[in-house]
Amino acid sequence: MTQTSQRPLRVLAAMSGGVDSAVAAARAAEAGHDVTGVHLALSANPQSFRTGARGCCTIEDSRDARRAADVIGIPFYVWDLAERFREDVVDDFVAEYEAGRTPNPCLRCNEKIKFAALLDKALALGFDAVCTGHYATVVLKDDGTREMHRASDMAKDQSYVLGVLDEKQLAHAMFPLGDTLTTKDEIRAEAERRGLAVAKKPDSHDICFIADGDTQGFLAGRLGGPAEGDILDESGAKVGTHEGAFGFTIGQRKGLRIGHPAPDGKPRYVLDISPVNNTVTVGPVEALDVTALTAIKPRWCGTAPSGPGTYTAQLRAHGGETEVTAELTDGTLHVTFTEPVRGVAPGQAVVLYDGTRVVGSATIATTVRRETAAAAG
Repeated sequence: MTQTSQRPLRVLAAMSGGVDSAVAAARAAEAGHDVTGVHLALSANPQSFRTGARGCCTIEDSRDARRAADVIGIPFYVWDLAERFREDVVDDFVAEYEAGRTPNPCLRCNEKIKFAALLDKALALGFDAVCTGHYATVVLKDDGTREMHRASDMAKDQSYVLGVLDEKQLAHAMFPLGDTLTTKDEIRAEAERRGLAVAKKPDSHDICFIADGDTQGFLAGRLGGPAEGDILDESGAKVGTHEGAFGFTIGQRKGLRIGHPAPDGKPRYVLDISPVNNTVTVGPVEALDVTALTAIKPRWCGTAPSGPGTYTAQLRAHGGETEVTAELTDGTLHVTFTEPVRGVAPGQAVVLYDGTRVVGSATIATTVRRETAAAAG
């Protein structure tokens, strides 16, 4: 059954300044909970205004969250977590790219900020739960344990970026939008009915701490600027140069700036990134086929699985599911795909599902390619 409570809870609603978190806070208050809104100041030097759908940590966002809290009629505070965010999310993001991996900062933010730093502070202050505008569902079982499931509307499901939450964190998590079969337009219409000015505010789709969307420029500014290196084909022959391996991701096709086409005339894709010798290896799309992977630092939404099992896996925030077998051995998750998949990169998260239930998440360490049957990464 869906998580419910026999008594009103003291709820801390994380309000980003967007429409989803505002409606979630309003629904929690309407359900009879004692709700306090909080906006997380995650930037040491926030911009005054957003640029369209870029970023989510501006002064404008803070003011939008405050106005929404006033309309809902709940207390509101701004908490400065900029230093913690920089250390746990931004620095981690830069370090992962420097090492040739492809991180997902939203997962790290949910793990380290919203359901660690924020939740710890909330519990210390006597709150029972943290409420967010994520689309996912917490289910309370008859034995008192909790599970996380996909949102009722798969088109808006965000359980992938929440797969890092453990059972203790789920016990204090509230997602009022997760079990609602409504479109985003209907959420906006609800916000308008409630008098929330954020009803028509654009969603934030980019990395929140890279407001201009220039990820390569952001990384270059923190990793010492351009560092020219070679672009190689699968045989090791030089086919071009680049200005920093950190500017590439596995599976990338555009922006390679290779001077001449492949012998077969087909497009080439990034197959491997080696920060040690600052090289990028490219090849045909078929060479991206991955048949298996290993993943480290697993986090389980409940009891860790024992023995091999059959699951579905999701490999990116807006990706589909694929059938896999998986087994945990000495802290390393071994995943084998029923059919090869493409665009899998070390640093990404693999999230396992049993039906709609989130089993857990782990960070991809190595991949096995169909053509070479050798680990890459």
